[in-house]
Amino acid sequence: MLTPYRRHRAGCKHASRRYKSCSCPIWVQGTLDGVSVRRSLDLTNWEAANRRIRDLEVYGPNHSLSVKEACTRFLSDRKAAHISQAMMAKYRHVADELTRELGDVPLHSITPHDVRTLRESWTVAPITAQKRLELIRKFFSFCMDSDWLTKNPARLVEAPPVRHVPTLPFTDREMEAILWAAENIRVAHPKMPEDSPKKLTALILLMRYSGIRISDAVMFRRSLLRDKKLFLHQAKTGQPVLVPLPDFVIKAVMACDEGNEHFFYTTIGTPKTAITDWQWRLRKVYDMAGLPDGHSHRLRDTFSVDLLSRGVSLETVSILLGHKSIRTTEKHYAPFVKSRQDALEAAVRLSWTSA
Repeated sequence: MLTPYRRHRAGCKHASRRYKSCSCPIWVQGTLDGVSVRRSLDLTNWEAANRRIRDLEVYGPNHSLSVKEACTRFLSDRKAAHISQAMMAKYRHVADELTRELGDVPLHSITPHDVRTLRESWTVAPITAQKRLELIRKFFSFCMDSDWLTKNPARLVEAPPVRHVPTLPFTDREMEAILWAAENIRVAHPKMPEDSPKKLTALILLMRYSGIRISDAVMFRRSLLRDKKLFLHQAKTGQPVLVPLPDFVIKAVMACDEGNEHFFYTTIGTPKTAITDWQWRLRKVYDMAGLPDGHSHRLRDTFSVDLLSRGVSLETVSILLGHKSIRTTEKHYAPFVKSRQDALEAAVRLSWTSA
């Protein structure tokens, strides 16, 4: 049998365990399955404490975990797995939301309806909602693997449909406008550092002719430039990629050499801050170039589409982009595969002769 009691804080004027009307934390003491128990319930509400005790006696200590406790253990497991800081931040965001909305609810009592209600409260874009729901599913899968749940309440909750926007590479004329804007950026924004034009130009050319993400470009360092080739581990896959660079790109990058290990990162502030700063400057470049819908990922798209239109295979482009699966590459770039387009055109022409 388990008995709850208040463990009064040092500042509380009450000392008796029998007194229940203060807001001091509630502990439980007694015997559960023949084992002596004395621990905090992490609660101050007496009614909630009694429900937790009933769950402990019916389901046992593991199956009566609260969502808050499960989230804490989940984050500890993710941290021990040494996942990236960016991914850890996403898991922490989801865990914070679950704790805020369902924290004191026993884990085993969560239903698909609870997850749907949570999903309905989101005011984010469909793609963001889809990714967030996937992280919640991973959380409940972790709980199942830990024998705290028998079913995943998020498995049957539908994600909102996502309409994929077609990839839009920059045209040659748009690239000319972007480079012109980079070179003249201080005309519109004189408070930018004096070296902004050459660094913006080099950063744009590096992304356009290597296909790397802006995060990799900002953190690009001299040791990765080998014999006119860019050698790096793609951030998402960790796989080494070797990309030859045109002479004018190498020249532009080397013009940014200030004797530091990095060309675009001064080590003042965190890498995340540096990436955000360069994204802001590039936003100004796109606006000045008359491209309000411009963004740095389109430089990556331009690199990919240029290769595919010249007959480079989808598999090769997937490796160069560092995609974990060729399906990702195909989803975004399949319409630009030259061999596929040639086959379609040949089929149409064949119909002419048949007629």
